[in-house]
Amino acid sequence: MNREPTWTTKTLQVRYAETDQMGVVYYANYLVWFEIGRTDYCRQNGFAYREMEQEDGLYIMVAEVRCRYKAPARYDDELTIRTCLKAMRRRVLIFGYEVYRQATDELLAEGETVHVITDGDGRPRSLPDKYRDLFMLAAKGRDSGAI
Repeated sequence: MNREPTWTTKTLQVRYAETDQMGVVYYANYLVWFEIGRTDYCRQNGFAYREMEQEDGLYIMVAEVRCRYKAPARYDDELTIRTCLKAMRRRVLIFGYEVYRQATDELLAEGETVHVITDGDGRPRSLPDKYRDLFMLAAKGRDSGAI
């Protein structure tokens, strides 16, 4: 995958429970938002992650995460979570993320997660062709819709 990645977007609003007493989003919530973006990325590109678990007994296990915080999100902000697949190997997927405040289009955070494809016992497995093909179509920039 040597092309510029194709991004999906997901909108959400910061809930009070996601903030500290100063109304600033607690840092770990960005990782939850990355997961929301990744799950939505799969849906927008032809499959639900749950299918992979139920039908194939495979899991996308997080092996590494990075997040760089640039500005704080606050209670009631509307955010855009952008997600892309940055790289794919037989047993590894690398997703990229950007979190923007919608009102100002300000980049609040950017990050990356590295995932290993595993079976139910945590042993590494190869990504089946049906998912690899869907990810490749997404990387080529096809106009994808939800399932």
